[in-house]
Amino acid sequence: MRLYTRTGDKGKTSIIGGRVEKDDIRVEAYGTVDEANCFVGQAVTQLDPAIFQDILGDLEKIQHELFDCGGDLATVNNKRELKLMPDTVEYLEKKIDELIEEAPELERFILPGGAPAAASIHLARTVTRRAERLVVSLIKVDPNVSETALQYLNRLSDYFFALARVINFRLNHKDVEYVRSAKVFRDGKRKEEK
Repeated sequence: MRLYTRTGDKGKTSIIGGRVEKDDIRVEAYGTVDEANCFVGQAVTQLDPAIFQDILGDLEKIQHELFDCGGDLATVNNKRELKLMPDTVEYLEKKIDELIEEAPELERFILPGGAPAAASIHLARTVTRRAERLVVSLIKVDPNVSETALQYLNRLSDYFFALARVINFRLNHKDVEYVRSAKVFRDGKRKEEK
């Protein structure tokens, strides 16, 4: 197999159902999803299976779902059925609730960091938020974009926040609170804005 095709040498790339410029918002969106997936992969290499077997299973599942999400975002004109299903969002919600129960209660924002794997997950979280913003922009151009992809990315960034805290907790790394933060969490969950 030859890795290079030379078909992108003029600044265009193939998507499922056509060709677009490489700086198209659709390419930015699914490329950012791929970037988040890479940080998840980095975190996987930093987690000890003896301590994090449950989490490693979830992260592998998420990596597959991120590929599904990217493929869905790369599809135009209903050229294939969407792969990311709404039950993936529900599963993340369940996992977020479990993680929040495990980590110590939180009142303020925290500084990203701690153990290397937690720092990698914080990177995945922020890149996932960027992907979410790009999908919002993409939906303005193409209203047929998967709503599930948008919902999934929104929940996934919350999952990553909760997960980074659990990683630090299991490894005895205390979260460092942002010293100028107001109290923004109640029972480990973000207070609803009025």
